[in-house]
Amino acid sequence: MVFIKLRDEENIEEALRRFKHECEKNGILKEIKRREHYLSPSLKRKQKSEEMRRKLRKSRRPY
Repeated sequence: MVFIKLRDEENIEEALRRFKHECEKNGILKEIKRREHYLSPSLKRKQKSEEMRRKLRKSRRPY
């Protein structure tokens, strides 16, 4: 969980901006998006292998 303490005379917009920054830094939004839809283990493996193929193809490209 992310907590922020309100500073003296800090308005809500600044506190919200700091809160969003902390959430982004801790990877909370990324985790929420990842868990949004269930993927079966076979689909996870398939996506992982496709990603590795894409990275391999990209690394072998001549410059």
